[in-house]
Amino acid sequence: MSGHSHYATIHRQKEAKDAQKGQIFSKLAKEIAIAVKSGGPDPNGNFKLRVAMDRARAANMPKDNVERAISSGSSSAANLEEATYEGFGPSGIAVMVSAATDNRNRTSQEVKNLFERAGGRLAGPGSVSFNFENKGLLLVEKTLDPETQMLSLIDMGVEDIEETDDGLEVYVSPDKLTETRKKLQDGGLNITSTELFMKPKSPQTISDPASAKKALSFLESLEEHEDVQMVYTNLDIPEVVLSQVR
Repeated sequence: MSGHSHYATIHRQKEAKDAQKGQIFSKLAKEIAIAVKSGGPDPNGNFKLRVAMDRARAANMPKDNVERAISSGSSSAANLEEATYEGFGPSGIAVMVSAATDNRNRTSQEVKNLFERAGGRLAGPGSVSFNFENKGLLLVEKTLDPETQMLSLIDMGVEDIEETDDGLEVYVSPDKLTETRKKLQDGGLNITSTELFMKPKSPQTISDPASAKKALSFLESLEEHEDVQMVYTNLDIPEVVLSQVR
């Protein structure tokens, strides 16, 4: 959406800063371990692991850290499990939280507290997820002529493209992610990140700076929780408003 920033873009910029400080490595290690636990240690046969390793490489995570995470997920002692939470944050924004935890009760209570402190609330399964679609997301580096680039992507069969400040977001069905990535790379395009993503069907725009700041602070508090892997939301902020609150 021209002139607007949805939360995926804001999150990606923050994640890039965290990667420079090495702060994201522990979350990536959990993501890798969970993927190994659910699908095995071979990335060729484990799609989630392949995506997690791609994210680790993009964050310049040391190879030793990646190998330790794979070993951790392969261990019979691995007790991490995935948990998903749905709820509503400040201004009624829809929020989905993906977590990796060794104590579901503790994480549930702590996530619930974060929602309530911000004036939001956790909700039951399905209360928010209907507003999101499972997608594969590739971020393509923009050239000097993004319009021509977008036409080329359409010619390659890509149907869902959004231009952002840091690249062209290409959305595909999750099972087409690897195939599409190869097709785009073979076409000479530079893919800067690959991930599985929950895309909101109906973005909610917040134009009041104070409300936008409160919503962003809440989302960042969720992301900073050690068990939280990803936060998805339908929040959308006009760029002119975002420039006032960051």
